[in-house]
Amino acid sequence: MSAFASDMGTFVEVSNDNGVVMKKDGYQFKQLDNKYFVRVDKDTEIVSALKEICKENNITAGEITGLGAIKSATFGFFNPETKEYKEKTFKEYMEITSLIGNVSQKDDEVYLHLHMNASGKDYKTIGGHLVKAVVSATSEIIISPEEGSIGRKFSEEIGLNLFDF
Repeated sequence: MSAFASDMGTFVEVSNDNGVVMKKDGYQFKQLDNKYFVRVDKDTEIVSALKEICKENNITAGEITGLGAIKSATFGFFNPETKEYKEKTFKEYMEITSLIGNVSQKDDEVYLHLHMNASGKDYKTIGGHLVKAVVSATSEIIISPEEGSIGRKFSEEIGLNLFDF
């Protein structure tokens, strides 16, 4: 086991019979081929953990999928007429029924575009653009990086940061 510090904090590298696992307070991940299998732990905010992993591993383009259990989530809904997001926070235990999104770059920083659906104890699903979510038990997420990078540029006409090829 070895530890090293980066601008993201202290990571611990653990080797076991299944290979090398990178651990940090709140999450851990293992790389298999070109995919990162991430476990986000209880009381950790998902979006910031994923940003850290992408930044630390120089992931500038890719896909994200996941599931898990959360105790709060903030979703955004974009109104194309006003070109503004309206955010709403839900504070209840929910199951993530689907977490999908992509990784790109804006102004040389990691830019995540994530959408999530979650279901509560009434089995009704809510969702939208994911602003943040806090884990209640665990969340399992896969980051699938791609070679190269995809940029983002703000569109005055649309009011959003669009892929910039």
